[in-house]
Amino acid sequence: MYNFFVEDSNINDSTIILNGDDYNHIKNVLRMTTGEQIQICGKQSGRVWLTEISKIDKEIIACKIIEEKKSNESNVQITVYQGIPKSTKMEYIIQKSVELGAYKIVPVEMKYCVAKMKNEDKKISRWQAISEAAAKQSKRSIIPKIENSISVKELCVELAKYDCAILAYEDEQENSIKTILKNNKKIDNIAIIVGPEGGIAKEEAELLISNGAKSTTLGKRILRTETASSAILSMIMYEYEL
Repeated sequence: MYNFFVEDSNINDSTIILNGDDYNHIKNVLRMTTGEQIQICGKQSGRVWLTEISKIDKEIIACKIIEEKKSNESNVQITVYQGIPKSTKMEYIIQKSVELGAYKIVPVEMKYCVAKMKNEDKKISRWQAISEAAAKQSKRSIIPKIENSISVKELCVELAKYDCAILAYEDEQENSIKTILKNNKKIDNIAIIVGPEGGIAKEEAELLISNGAKSTTLGKRILRTETASSAILSMIMYEYEL
């Protein structure tokens, strides 16, 4: 079943209205007709409904609400702080992080970043569109937000908001993510910190650890930056959801 997101202002007690790009996608790409069912999520509320297409006009599609469904979002909100990699890698990271349940993704400017955040507004807009497409495909109840980039010092300030902050650091030899997760059963939000292609500089790691991040190894092998966040998210999903 296809999944769509609409502004909450387009939702009333019995009907939901779709227009714009969603109208074109449903009518001209998917060629759906009245009587077919789709899932619709409110962008602001995160509420989810099973609906049936009741009318297709020239510019809008009206959907009758059949029932409200339970959200499939995790009880633990996970924010991915990603050292900025090359653009194609960032797109992959966003797509897979959204599929695996990330709540928010924040690009971080680090010492060993090869890529620079030129034309940031344009990049964030594109990355947000990738997040929405991944949320639709994976039937998320929300569209994870892609934030503007921040520095490592700014990240250190943000760490105080989290119950647990996990720093993937290749020089860590003893502390495992398995141990961190088992020692943090009752948490509401987690920060994941992953470096860019060149890794995290020693002074950056020390600064993050001194501000509460827990340094962890991800195993015996060194993972690429585009693999690390997916690995951590998968471990968290296993521990808290499955």
